Amino acid sequence: MLCGDDAPLAIVDIDGVVADVRHRLHHIEGFFDAAGDEGLQVVGGAVVERLRKDHEVVYLTGRPRWLHAVTDAWLAEHGLGGHRLVMRPDDDRRPAVQLKVEVLCRLAIDRKIGIVVDDDARVIRAMAEAGFPTFHADWEQRALDEQRALSQAQEEEGRT
Repeated sequence: MLCGDDAPLAIVDIDGVVADVRHRLHHIEGFFDAAGDEGLQVVGGAVVERLRKDHEVVYLTGRPRWLHAVTDAWLAEHGLGGHRLVMRPDDDRRPAVQLKVEVLCRLAIDRKIGIVVDDDARVIRAMAEAGFPTFHADWEQRALDEQRALSQAQEEEGRT
């Protein structure tokens, strides 16, 4: 196992990748109210387990920083804790694509990015266009209205 500065970074999103958020998409206005109540996305958990063998896992989420304790506890409860957690500043309302590409470019200054795992096709496309290797986490199937609400919150309102 590679550790520290020798291991490439595996950048992993949380919502829709390792956390099943479908139970709270119907009330997008209070989207974060139930942020600690998700079930585990089994496929996403397995991906993280595989990546941690030869990557340093870094969670990069659009969740605001005020959810750090809840998110950290959820990750630990599901056996995914102990990794760096990078969250959206509480007052940052930029679209997820802008936020995540900017953060990833900063992380890549002094570390190799081995893979980026995200469920948002726009984020994956932007990461690939920026030259980063990507893996589209497409295992969380959502109803069309749920996907629209999530997309609006992420890209138009900068809320996830």
